Amino acid sequence: MELKKEYSIQSFFIPALLILLFLESCSVQHRLAKDVSRFLRDSPVLNNHLVGFALSGSDQQGMIYAQNADKYFIPASNTKLYTFYAGLKMLPDSIPSIRYIERGDSLIFWGTGDPSFLKRGMKTDKTFRFLSTSPRRLFFAAGRYTGNAYGQGWAWDDYNDDTQAEINELPMLDNLVGFKNENGRVTVDPQHFNDCLLKDSLNHQKEFSVVRKVGTNEFDYPPGAVPADFMQLVPYKTSTLTTLNLLRDTLGSDVQLIQLEMPGNAKTIYNSRSEDVFREMLLPSDNFIAEQLLLVYSNQFQQSLSSTDAIRYILDKYLKDLPDRPRWVDGSGVSRMNLFSPRDMIMLLQMIDKEINNRQKLFSMLPAGGLRGTLKNAYPKTEHPFVFAKTGTFSNNYNQSGYIVTKKGKILVFSFMNNNFMGPVKELKAEMAKLMGYIHDQY
Repeated sequence: MELKKEYSIQSFFIPALLILLFLESCSVQHRLAKDVSRFLRDSPVLNNHLVGFALSGSDQQGMIYAQNADKYFIPASNTKLYTFYAGLKMLPDSIPSIRYIERGDSLIFWGTGDPSFLKRGMKTDKTFRFLSTSPRRLFFAAGRYTGNAYGQGWAWDDYNDDTQAEINELPMLDNLVGFKNENGRVTVDPQHFNDCLLKDSLNHQKEFSVVRKVGTNEFDYPPGAVPADFMQLVPYKTSTLTTLNLLRDTLGSDVQLIQLEMPGNAKTIYNSRSEDVFREMLLPSDNFIAEQLLLVYSNQFQQSLSSTDAIRYILDKYLKDLPDRPRWVDGSGVSRMNLFSPRDMIMLLQMIDKEINNRQKLFSMLPAGGLRGTLKNAYPKTEHPFVFAKTGTFSNNYNQSGYIVTKKGKILVFSFMNNNFMGPVKELKAEMAKLMGYIHDQY
């Protein structure tokens, strides 16, 4: 009888305890939601423009708080989270770099759009070694990518900025030319462009800088002393001929052009680890990598390389359950034509978390508040960050979407989107950090 009585008490006590814990959790969530709502309402920095804020647990059990979460916002570089997720679903552990066949004494190869081939700052050289050490005659088969050099809706007058490198099927050296001061003169890397740099008295930039003429690979810089710390990266104008010449110079081999459609049985050479490329895209917010990855994704399911086809494929195959179908037009978020909702971002982040299933690995790929990447100066300096998120920055637009680790060890997912503000972005970042800090401390 006593055993029966004890069992009866325990079976009453355990469900009761679970109910109490559930009610306490609901109470904390309700209080947090009220405090967040009050903060957003009373903040003079946040209440004079369009704000979307969504906060949820890392599972898919509903929102803790949502304001304008179903509205569309210009995401800027938050778009790279979509490109990241697509890579997790579509790529093996290394980036497909080139496709090739061997015929007699010839090696014929096609590009995949691989951004890591000879990329500055990335030391992987598998593709380079494969091509440069081949005993066969090399033939580059161009034509897999026939799209535009720029993404849909990109600003034409940013063509000289290193954040807007052109898109092509076989990129090299980030599709950028490097200029720097060496012993008082401007040097060029790669040297293929040496003869394209001229001193021009009509270059009247406010600061000493190299400017490329629109539509050509003619670069000029102003007369006068070269600043001691001068360094600049400028996009070069891509073309099949430029690609061919760069291949010849870099490989130290004669590379010929051939017109040949890639057969279905073409083999693949893999270059950098996918994880390293994703990290290189997310931490500094590298637009070039993001755009080129879309071409790599299309290589996985079709003959031609197409950003548009890749986006359509990803939306239909992997993202069809998003609550608000996004308008997604490029890989990097350079285009203002992209439109995503905060609650879409929440679901995407939850899917990323589930796909990787390793928080330490996931957080190592993302900017960390006060420590690294594009969030280094957005939060107080710390060795123990609690926000791991992707930023998205345009003039008059600033967003963060990612993860918060609370003092109690909970993992929350958030999307904080600000469009059409007129004040200083520094004030906006400080206000966002204040709210994130409160959530970290209280939940």
